[in-house]
Amino acid sequence: MDRMAPASFTRIAADGVATPADRLLAAEVPIAIEINGIGYAVMMATPADLEDFATGFLLAERLAETTADIVDIDSHETANGIILRTTLAGEGAARVVDRVRHRTTDSSCGLCGIDNLEAALRPLPRLAETVPAEPAAIFTALAALRTRQPLNAETGAVHAAALCARDGTIRLVREDVGRHNGFDKLIGAMARQGLAWDGGFALLSSRCSFEMVEKAVLARCPLLVSISAPTALAVSRACDAGLALAVLARSDSLLWTGAAA
Repeated sequence: MDRMAPASFTRIAADGVATPADRLLAAEVPIAIEINGIGYAVMMATPADLEDFATGFLLAERLAETTADIVDIDSHETANGIILRTTLAGEGAARVVDRVRHRTTDSSCGLCGIDNLEAALRPLPRLAETVPAEPAAIFTALAALRTRQPLNAETGAVHAAALCARDGTIRLVREDVGRHNGFDKLIGAMARQGLAWDGGFALLSSRCSFEMVEKAVLARCPLLVSISAPTALAVSRACDAGLALAVLARSDSLLWTGAAA
């Protein structure tokens, strides 16, 4: 499936003048994730980088511990969307069965199959203490991010998640209509390509919610940067896990929490 689709509109100016206008829109399609033959979740996402997406999703859901647990990922296009058929080995297979047995709801925010409040806020591993990248590196990455978002440049409707080096150089970007999906794709791409943070950081073109913090911690990211504001729970969870946050990151300022910058 294409990542974009054309659409026709009528542009109406403030003075009332109407003119035809064509625009490319970001595709948003249902993507069903099957694990070992079991339907696990359906996400609305951009149909691109799907193997990265499936890998990051399985890691973020704590169903796979490493890419070695993921035996196979197969993409099958249908008239109604895309099916991602994944195969997990070892303990991951048992986790899927147990999660589905107790599942009450699905979502795109890292809570698929969770059936109680305690499970929703499971303990996070504590990150190793590191010296985070300097704020100057964050401003460097912010200045370059727009040029690394080709799909957003065409449509203006997708989020980006970027792997940034310690000096702010952007090493890898993934885009999606869903902010969670974009981060899953980045984490999955890093895992599949054997890339590490190496003292760098993740830059998100979205707000910093607790699910994004959890994805970052589980991926062992030392510093999470977001363009929009965080939630109170996101800051609390980040502090508990030792994750440094830089939020409301704009071209002229940012808010920092965590280890000293």
